[in-house]
Amino acid sequence: MGILEVKDVNKNFGGLKALSDVNLSVRENSVHAIIGPNGAGKSTLLNCLVGKLIPDTGSVMFDGQSVLGRKPHEINQMGISRVFQTPEIFGDLTVFENVMIPCFASRDGAFRMHAYEHMMQEDDIVETAERMLADVKMLDKRHMHAASLSRGDKRRLEMAMCLVQRPQLLLLDEPTAGMSRADTNNTIDLLKEIRDKRDITMVIIEHDMHVVFSLAERITVLAQGTPLVEDTPENIKGHPKVREAYLGEAA
Repeated sequence: MGILEVKDVNKNFGGLKALSDVNLSVRENSVHAIIGPNGAGKSTLLNCLVGKLIPDTGSVMFDGQSVLGRKPHEINQMGISRVFQTPEIFGDLTVFENVMIPCFASRDGAFRMHAYEHMMQEDDIVETAERMLADVKMLDKRHMHAASLSRGDKRRLEMAMCLVQRPQLLLLDEPTAGMSRADTNNTIDLLKEIRDKRDITMVIIEHDMHVVFSLAERITVLAQGTPLVEDTPENIKGHPKVREAYLGEAA
């Protein structure tokens, strides 16, 4: 049994079958990638994993509990955090203020916006925020406004905001989308550090195969909502079903 178990999941949108009999088992403290061509059902599956979509049939269990029908703050409290394709940060706040908000939320048990002056009086929050920024190598940019950051630094900031909540499962939806190669490589290095230093499970949806093969221990390939192959990166490379899904013809 994995820490994340998807069983017999089906999801239709009108006459369109987005997911068909999807089964997925993700081992604890592993990095599992989900890949596939456009329209394969990757985003639909990810939305089911965070309870945003409820499958027509099937189950999604995390650490023995169903995620289906839960509100976003309940998903966070279960130990699940999500990184979106476009970094979700507070652009009008500084880098430091961005990280302090989830610091306060993680202690309070609910996500609330608090006055910066009030949070600054909480030594443990300040210390935690500084430590998280140091972990993602952003401490020197603590006073910058988040909106002024590069795409790569916005991603690092979002990672810090997620990690401060101490998730057991981190879901990453195309974490390097829109990045330069340099920022992509820096993000890969950051994710490797997170993987090596923390007891955390990662599920990554990504189009960039350089990212997938640099990080993943297992890969599931989707095509038209149906799992084709699940295997190690070494065995996925050149697999005839994978080549057929991406190239449109059997190898």
